[in-house]
Amino acid sequence: MQVRDVMTRQVITASAETSIREVARMMSEIDSGIIPVIDGDELGMVTDRDIVIRAVAEGMDTEGPITSIMTTGIESCLESDELREAATRMSDLQMRRLLVFDEDGAIAGILSLGDIALLNEELAGVALEEISDDRSKL
Repeated sequence: MQVRDVMTRQVITASAETSIREVARMMSEIDSGIIPVIDGDELGMVTDRDIVIRAVAEGMDTEGPITSIMTTGIESCLESDELREAATRMSDLQMRRLLVFDEDGAIAGILSLGDIALLNEELAGVALEEISDDRSKL
């Protein structure tokens, strides 16, 4: 089974100029806790947790740019990768999500532990066992 078979395909991205408040609104509209951010050639991600911990708790102006709180150095996989390999990668990196690219380098989706769990609880459990040790990861 490949990543494309279980990944979440609905991906909305934010630009570098998008405000923290607008990204939070976008998350609410699509019922997602994560949004990729495109800043020129750089790619980042922001989670609902980033908004709470890095912005709200610190008293930041939520009209400020999302790039001020986004995470860079995003880990990814290809939609053609084997699901078991992607789950192992998530476990090794202690990450709950991977950005998924197609063969042309375009964003194709996001693979989350939830996506894996819907298909294979045992495989998700193996990945989660390692990830649970570090809750600060995406």
